[in-house]
Amino acid sequence: MATESQRQEGCKGCSASVHVEEAQLQRILSKLALHPGDCVSDTQYEDRLSHCEGCSSLQYGTTCAHCGCFVKVRAKLAVKGCPHPSGSRW
Repeated sequence: MATESQRQEGCKGCSASVHVEEAQLQRILSKLALHPGDCVSDTQYEDRLSHCEGCSSLQYGTTCAHCGCFVKVRAKLAVKGCPHPSGSRW
């Protein structure tokens, strides 16, 4: 059952206690950089992130409310798209 915090924020499967440090995200991204064929270009990455940053579904500044992914990681992966229910924003 969802807590009051989850219902208010609408984040899929998480709560206010779920936060990630920028250093943790950078470690993940540095590991992705070892596989450039799996990643979008830096320009495309920045474009994707700009859409996420302006989205009302961004939770905690890091997490997509629709899929629970860290947006900085999802946006870097070439095979991933934006999971917004009304259609991809990137």
